[in-house]
Amino acid sequence: MVITDDRFKVLTGTAHPELAREICSILDLPLTSTHVGRFPDGEIDIKINEDIRGGDVFLIQPTCPPVNEAIMELTFLVDCLRRASADRITAVIPYFGYARKDRKDEGRVPISAKVIANMLVSAGVSRVLTIDLHAQQIQGFFDIPVDHLWARTALEAGASDLDSSRLVVCSPDVGGVKLSRAWARSLDVPLAIVDKRRTGGDTVVMENVIGEVEGKDVLLTDDMISTAGTITEAARILKEKGAEKVFIAATHAVFCGPAIERLNNSPVEAIYVSNTIPLRGDRPDRLKVVSVAPLLARAISRIHREESVSALFED
Repeated sequence: MVITDDRFKVLTGTAHPELAREICSILDLPLTSTHVGRFPDGEIDIKINEDIRGGDVFLIQPTCPPVNEAIMELTFLVDCLRRASADRITAVIPYFGYARKDRKDEGRVPISAKVIANMLVSAGVSRVLTIDLHAQQIQGFFDIPVDHLWARTALEAGASDLDSSRLVVCSPDVGGVKLSRAWARSLDVPLAIVDKRRTGGDTVVMENVIGEVEGKDVLLTDDMISTAGTITEAARILKEKGAEKVFIAATHAVFCGPAIERLNNSPVEAIYVSNTIPLRGDRPDRLKVVSVAPLLARAISRIHREESVSALFED
C-alpha cells in the first residue's frame, strides 16, 4: 500500500503512538516528527518538526484514558496544523471518549459528546475517522464528514478459530442488539439476547435469555468493556442457562475500575478485543488482541485518494 505523495502526512499525539507507527508501516510512510511534551506546570507543549504546508494530514489520537489529556493534545495539535497551513486535517479517533453522554437524559447535565465535536470543528478538523461509536448519532454532532468504521471484520478474523456450527451470537443487553445482529448475520449464526432489568438506581438484575443457548458456544459482543459488570454478568447467566462455552468480543478495551478482576473471575474461554486503546499495565487472563491498523490504513488510503470508505464493508 505504497503512496508516493509528499502531501500525505501521518502524525500522532502521545495517546497511542504504537498504533500510528503500525499504520505508517502498512502505508510505507514515515511518521511525521512531532514534539508533544509538558511544561513544568503540566501544560501541553507542542511543535510540528516538519513542513506540512498544503498537506493532507491524518492525526491519529484516540481520546482514551487519560481522556482529558488526550482530548486537549488532539485539539492543540489540530490548531497547530491549521496555523501551519495544512490543506486538510483528518482526525483519526479510533476510540471516541465521552460518547456515552450523547443526550440529555435528565435535568442539568451536559451533552458532552456534542461539546467535544464542537471543540474539534472549531479547532480546524476537516474530517473525522472513527471506529465503533458508542452512539451512532454522534456522527450528526459534526458539521463535517465523519467516516464510521466497524471493527467487527478485524475481530471476526481474530476469532476465526471458533466453531461456527455450534455458535450463537449474543447481546449482553437490548442496547447492543444492532451490533450483535450484524455479527450474527456476518457469521450466519443464530442471535440471542440477555434480558437486563434495572430494579433500582444502581441495581441491575439479569434473569432471562431470549434465544436458544443450551449446549451451544456463545459469543458475547459489545462495542466496549468499561467496568465489565454487564458483560460478565451476562456470561454468568448464559452458563446458568446451559451454554457450553462463552466467549467475549469487544472493540474498545477501556478496562477501568474492577474490570480486570471481574473478567478474570468470569466463566469465559477467551476475550477478543481490538487495539483502538493502548493496552498497558495489567491485562485480564485469556485476552487476545486484534489489530485495527490494517483497517485504518485502508480507510486512510481511500480518504487520501478520494475513494469510497464504505466500500471496505461491501461484500
